[in-house]
Amino acid sequence: MPHLNRELRIAVDDRVGDVAARLLRPAGARALLVLAHGAGAGMDHPFMEAASQRLADRAIATLRYQFPYMEAGKRRPDPKARLLATVRAAVGRGLELAEGLPLLAGGKSMGGRMTSLAASEAPLDGVRGIVFFGFPLHAAGKPPGDERAAHLSDVGVPMLFLQGTRDKLADLSLLRPVCKRLGDRAQLHVVEGADHGFHVLVRSGRTDDEVQDELADATREWAETLGGGSG
Repeated sequence: MPHLNRELRIAVDDRVGDVAARLLRPAGARALLVLAHGAGAGMDHPFMEAASQRLADRAIATLRYQFPYMEAGKRRPDPKARLLATVRAAVGRGLELAEGLPLLAGGKSMGGRMTSLAASEAPLDGVRGIVFFGFPLHAAGKPPGDERAAHLSDVGVPMLFLQGTRDKLADLSLLRPVCKRLGDRAQLHVVEGADHGFHVLVRSGRTDDEVQDELADATREWAETLGGGSG
């Protein structure tokens, strides 16, 4: 049976207005993931599309959405307050669309970080866990640090970190201690040979498609531990 693919709008607030979103829901879905895009590409980026399709094949529905700056065709991300308001609005809409399914949230790079920042300020209604498709621990080309992870101690739900070994925005020697400090709330899944975009080199003997399958499998398995995912 084909997956339900529905375009919709999410109302953020009076100042922002609404943003585009897309629900991909398989028959027999066992969870719904509210999925935010990264800083440089919107919800229809090939990575976002591939991730959503593979998750649907594993009985996890996704609600992808745009941040306002991307909706307006701008390159510079919105101020933090506007990004966080959008996350909260999307999660609220996701809770409605889940219709009782376990609710997850997260995103690619910046989208995941904004989700956890929102959750650190106040719990996201209904969200059982947060998924990071490449947590941007530090800026590329600058001395690495872990300051961007400081807020994670205030996130009260389980977190899944999906990180490539060639990710220049997340030195694993720094991320591993971050996850260790978070204790049982954090699970780190390392993707061998993948960069921040989860691309792998030809000489690795792997393909980007295989990496996408690995990401989807890891997400499904983690979701099952929260009471969601396919059984």
